[in-house]
Amino acid sequence: MKAVIYKEYGPPSVLKMVKVRKPKPQSNEILIKVYSTSVTSGDVRLRSSDFPPMAWLIVRLIYGLFKPKKQILGHEFSGLVEEIGKDVTKYKVGDEVIGTPTMLKTGTYTEYLCIPEERKKGILFSKPKNLSFNEAATIPVGGITALCLLQKAGLSNQQSVLIYGATGSVGSYAVQIAKEKGAKITAVCSSPNFEMARSLGADLTIDYRTQDYTSLERKYDIVFDAVGKTSKSIARKVLKEGGHFVTVKSMISTNKVHLKELSELAAKGKIKPYLDKCFPFSEIVAAHKYVENGHKRGNVAIEIVAPDYN
Repeated sequence: MKAVIYKEYGPPSVLKMVKVRKPKPQSNEILIKVYSTSVTSGDVRLRSSDFPPMAWLIVRLIYGLFKPKKQILGHEFSGLVEEIGKDVTKYKVGDEVIGTPTMLKTGTYTEYLCIPEERKKGILFSKPKNLSFNEAATIPVGGITALCLLQKAGLSNQQSVLIYGATGSVGSYAVQIAKEKGAKITAVCSSPNFEMARSLGADLTIDYRTQDYTSLERKYDIVFDAVGKTSKSIARKVLKEGGHFVTVKSMISTNKVHLKELSELAAKGKIKPYLDKCFPFSEIVAAHKYVENGHKRGNVAIEIVAPDYN
């Protein structure tokens, strides 16, 4: 089977398409034919090892000091169950699924994955039938991050929420989830993305390049930093007393319940993954270059298999 590997940290060109052995599921595992994956900002940072000086050594110790421990990148996927181990009971051949490869020895830049039916970390769930494989593949990372942080902030009906970086992957989900919960949303993004932000549910848009959001007279129940480029000390200027600041820089604890909720919201049409671009598997280097430029809107999918109905 084909997979994309990287044996050293560096620019997108370190990614190479190679042939590797197709995995065989153990008794408790599911063999998944990967239809689609994505390029997230996390993939780009890991590939390039572009981390702040204070975090650089810690990240390298975890992911590989001199070269990557896990040579196949990719943090989320959608696909089809092709084979199941003899002890698997919750899935059957032909099921459409989405999930993450957390704690596996491989990422999702590959044609096939073997995943244990149950894991302490990492998630697997049924794909919403109304979404394409390309759309569904982008839910687990951005969607769960947005949902977990909004829950951490105590999101409730009629609250006022400012989302900084509202048109990225996490931000685009955060706007939709907050809107579905009945919040009033201020989206901070660039003016070319105003229309996108409004289509997602934003009530007010602010161009971060021309206006400092802390100059606003209004106060917010929640300030959500979806791109890691503002801080609690800055956001405090526009937070109500007792308001909450959350950021993608913080640690979150995810589980299957989060993916289940997102899948149900997607199935009901309450949220919809925003796809900026979709690249074929053979053009994954170009996809990394595009994301690395820092101006993607929503999500970038990598189509590994092109189904007739995708």
